[in-house]
Amino acid sequence: MSLLWSLHLSLVARAGSRQTGSLLLPSPQPWHTFHAGPCLSSVSRKDLLMKLRRRTGYSFVNCKKALEICDGDLKQAEIWLHKQAQKEGWSKAAKLQGRKTKEGLIGLLQEGNTAVLVEVNCETDFVSKNVKFQQLVQKVALGTMLHCKSLKDQLSTYSKGFLNSAELSGLPAGPDREGSLKDHLALAIGKLGENMTLKRAAWVKVPAGFYVGSYVHGTMYNPSLHNLMLGKYGALVVCETSARKGNLEDLGRRLGQHVVGMAPLSVGSLDDEPGGESETKMLSQPYLLDPSITLGQYVQPQGVSVVDFVRFECGESEETIEAE
Repeated sequence: MSLLWSLHLSLVARAGSRQTGSLLLPSPQPWHTFHAGPCLSSVSRKDLLMKLRRRTGYSFVNCKKALEICDGDLKQAEIWLHKQAQKEGWSKAAKLQGRKTKEGLIGLLQEGNTAVLVEVNCETDFVSKNVKFQQLVQKVALGTMLHCKSLKDQLSTYSKGFLNSAELSGLPAGPDREGSLKDHLALAIGKLGENMTLKRAAWVKVPAGFYVGSYVHGTMYNPSLHNLMLGKYGALVVCETSARKGNLEDLGRRLGQHVVGMAPLSVGSLDDEPGGESETKMLSQPYLLDPSITLGQYVQPQGVSVVDFVRFECGESEETIEAE
C-alpha cells in the first residue's frame, strides 16, 4: 500500500508541475490593433477633457467623443464640437421658427466716440437672464461696433445708422471668430432651446465737438461681459458742445434717462411751446427729473445742444419702430 501511495503522490506532483509550467509559458495571444493617434496617459486625457469642457461648455460625453475623433487634438476637437453644435442649432432653429420672441435684451456698447445699441429677442425672460444668451448679445454688439468702425468717418458732423434683422444677421462675428452672427444665433438656439431673433441695431459716431450720451434702464451687470450694458430700454443722445466739459458723462446719462422715460419722437427746438403737438418733441417736454421745467430749459445753461437721439425698447412692435 505504501508503494501505491507513493506512486499516487508522484503522479499528482507531475500533474501540478505541468499546470505550473502552463502558467509560466502562456499560449501566444493575438495582437491588439491600437488607435493610430498619440499615446495619452489617463491623466493627460482627463486634463484635455477638463480643458475642452471649460472652453466650450459642452457635455462630458460630447467632449470625450470629440477628443476621440480628433486623436486628442484640443483645437480640432473644439472646432468639431462647434460644427456639430451649429448643425444641431440650425436644425432646432428651423423647428422653432415662427414662435414669438417678445422677450430679450437691449445691449449698449460704447468705445470712444462710437456707441451702438442692439436688440436680441427670445421667447422667455428666463432665457434672457442666461449668460449664454447675454454672450450672444455681446457678440451682436461687437459685430455692430466693428461694422461701424469700418465705415468712412464724417469729419464735420456726426453719423448715425440702423441695421435691420437681415443686415445684422449677415455681419461677420468678428476678426477672431468664424462665421456670421446668424451662425452664432443658431448655436445659441441649439444650446438654449428657444427661438431667438437678431432684431435690430443702431450706431452713432461723432467727431470732435460732439458727444454721445447713453443710458440703459433695468441694467443687468455681468462682469464677464466687460463694458457691455444690458437692460430692457436703451438710449443714445447726440450732443454738440463747443468745449469738452467735465460733466458731459453725467449730463448724457440724464438726457438718456429722459429719452427712455418720456419717449419723444423728435428733438424739436427751444422755441417750441410746451403742450399740444409739442408733447412728442424732446426739448419742449417736461424734464423727467424736474417736471417744473422743460428739457430745453434744463439743457440750455449746460452749454450743449441736443441734435439727435435713438431709443430702443425691447419687444416693441414693428409699427412703433416705423413710427419712430
